[in-house]
Amino acid sequence: MTGLDRTQTPKTRPMPHKRAGLVACLDIGTSKIACMIARLKPSAPSEALRGRTHAVELTGYSQIQARGMKAGAVVDLGECEQAVRQAVGLAEKMAKVRVESVLLSVSGGRLAGHMVEAAADIRGGAVTPADVDRVTSTGMRHATGEGRTVLHALPVGYTLDGVKGIRDPRGMVARQFGVDMNVVTCDATVARNLMLAVERCHINVEAMAASPYVAGLSVLTDDEADLGAAVVEMGAGTTTIAVYSGGRFVHAAGFAVGGHHITMDLARGLSATIADAERIKTLNGTVITGGSDSRELMSVPTAGDEQDLPQIVSRATIANIVKHRAEEIFEMVRDKLKESPFAAEPKGRVVLSGGASQLTGLVELGTQILGRPVRIGRPLGFGRLPNEAKNAAFAVPAGLLVYPQYVHLEHVEPRHTRQIKTGTGGYFGKVGRWLREGF
Repeated sequence: MTGLDRTQTPKTRPMPHKRAGLVACLDIGTSKIACMIARLKPSAPSEALRGRTHAVELTGYSQIQARGMKAGAVVDLGECEQAVRQAVGLAEKMAKVRVESVLLSVSGGRLAGHMVEAAADIRGGAVTPADVDRVTSTGMRHATGEGRTVLHALPVGYTLDGVKGIRDPRGMVARQFGVDMNVVTCDATVARNLMLAVERCHINVEAMAASPYVAGLSVLTDDEADLGAAVVEMGAGTTTIAVYSGGRFVHAAGFAVGGHHITMDLARGLSATIADAERIKTLNGTVITGGSDSRELMSVPTAGDEQDLPQIVSRATIANIVKHRAEEIFEMVRDKLKESPFAAEPKGRVVLSGGASQLTGLVELGTQILGRPVRIGRPLGFGRLPNEAKNAAFAVPAGLLVYPQYVHLEHVEPRHTRQIKTGTGGYFGKVGRWLREGF
């Protein structure tokens, strides 16, 4: 077993309540890379978003086509590195700052959440912070299989002598102390290579976070998280899921089917190029069949010879191809939700985010297949977001900017914290023990 297996990806330090700070984030997806730079300023909590201690003021952003990525994982390191440099460079230029470190999202590597219970006898009578760390560490390691690494270890509730539902056990007296925690893992190789692509640009990876979790931080209201909600982050190469209950992130799951599969289905079904199929999906992508619109005809260039005449297809044909794959994605989501704590939340709603969630009619189709209320999630509580960043496609990068305010909820192994706004040493100085151990 390599040194990296069963350890934790880097974690940033919690954001001090009274301090402002600069934060940069990178969302390296299968089809697009988004970079955002923002100033976090202390602010009074709002009614809908109680957990937020800071206002996020966007100062720079960029969105470019991803290169060297497939299903949320790096497949060409050089290509990916160049795309990261370009995305960061554009955002830096707009914000007029130099980015030394970033928060990074992870959507690939078969994201999975495990609910783990760990317990220990208390030697001194009262529960100390060291006891909490010791038990949580044990639980975290127990939940991490070989070749996997931990993105999040979130205590959901504590137990004292069999009494559940304890919010904070420190200082309380018991003979036995236990913790229930959500441990979210992904393939260590996928996390490591994403990190490597960024570190090769001489940029420190300050923390890594699961895409659906941070999407939830940006699109869910506190009420939704309290009552139980599932965030379905629909990307190009992956669909990932975060389940919230009682205000806590309690489960994660994912699979490697997404919007790009719809594009490929269209390219095959219409004998079109991938670029034309993508354009048809973006402009005419709908899962609504029937009605007079569907009888409307359009011309589609044929892939291959320039001399070939364009073919005439009906909108109904396009809608059927899109709907078929969208149904499959929702059926897979339904199966994943059945295996999660969300099955016990019959009234819990599903919030869709990500670029692929913007297809026409998806909310209705999702409601029908999942048998739950469904809505599209857009970043909430952000001042001065440009119009193009106000949509569901930016849920993950916007959530990464909020993430430092929620880091204090997680268990962090002692040597994995990194300071916000540091960045010393050259590339090899910054790669850190996390990368070196793994190779």
